[in-house]
Amino acid sequence: MPGQRGAVPRRLPPFFLGAGAWAVTVLGVRLAELGGLDVALAAFDGLSRWHAHELLFGYGGAVVAGFALTAIPNWTGRLPVAGRALAALWTLWLLGRLGSLLPSLPGYSLLILDAPFLFALALLAGWEILAGRNYRNLGVLALIALLAGANVCFHLEALRLIAAEQTGQRMALAALILLIGLIGGRITPSFTNNWFARTGQPRAATSPPLIEHLAHGLTAAAFAAWIALPEAWVSGGALLAAALAQFARLAGWPGWRTLAEPLVLALHAGYAWIPVGLVLLGVAILWDASLVSGGVHALTTGAIGLMTLAVMTRATLGHTGRSLHASPGTTALYAAVATSALTRVGAALLPAMATGLLPLAGGLWIVAYALFLAIFGPVLLRPRLGNRSD
Repeated sequence: MPGQRGAVPRRLPPFFLGAGAWAVTVLGVRLAELGGLDVALAAFDGLSRWHAHELLFGYGGAVVAGFALTAIPNWTGRLPVAGRALAALWTLWLLGRLGSLLPSLPGYSLLILDAPFLFALALLAGWEILAGRNYRNLGVLALIALLAGANVCFHLEALRLIAAEQTGQRMALAALILLIGLIGGRITPSFTNNWFARTGQPRAATSPPLIEHLAHGLTAAAFAAWIALPEAWVSGGALLAAALAQFARLAGWPGWRTLAEPLVLALHAGYAWIPVGLVLLGVAILWDASLVSGGVHALTTGAIGLMTLAVMTRATLGHTGRSLHASPGTTALYAAVATSALTRVGAALLPAMATGLLPLAGGLWIVAYALFLAIFGPVLLRPRLGNRSD
């Protein structure tokens, strides 16, 4: 019973630190390749696939683990996972990352090293959610399991054991964006209303239940179609319908009224990339296939990059009892990753400018995560001061 045995940890789980360090590493390797260096990595038959895998499953998996292990005790009322269970999960994540860096590691060996982490996370999260009778969050568990399955699919594609083409990558992107839609869709209006209350403004961040259901349902259906039929018109139409529902949902949360607090504004800005990415993917399928990369990077660099940084920074402050206010350094890291997203999507939409924009986007990404490590690393390593969830 992982949530009952260990004492409450004095520090947050190490996954946010791991995510930040790995985000810098992956883009550092990518920039080295763009600079002309011969980067000898055997994993996935090429650096582009390695880059995609390690951002989706390495970085993304670490953020999901860090968030889940921090949030589930609040959802269930059980003690946080600690001790051997936490150490084992951390070790599994590290093994996958180290394995991906070994230039001569066979693909089968990498699969064996890398796959267990996300399945272990799903099992651990499932145990805690079910033991705490927190059935409301079974959707989170299902999406973690989908991410674990996507990782295996990605490996099997690389080993050419299945004929699918980038199916694992699309599954992973769907799982992460649906998680952002589910969790981000709860915390963004909640934290916005809390900030309104603290600043004497009327609470106004809400969207009608019909819009909520449409946003969840249409986005899930659109991703299911895109995973199975990535070039079919029905997928393009579904993605555009989902984008419309997500725009309507976002419009119900008056993010423009949070300009004075970047800690809240970053949540809105990160979420806004979801409908933008869905529109670009839908248009790419129906009219202009060259926009696919723009859509994918709007969802990855934009939605995943900015939203996960916004959540990690806020969770670190809140769960260590610190003031829920963005320092100048925190504001700067938000600005860096937001500009990185704009630049990376711009490089995809304007190929003639890609030579200059790609290194700029990668450099800004590294700056953002280096700032995260510099500002929040010491906070994550020091004992908790308390807990604030507002």
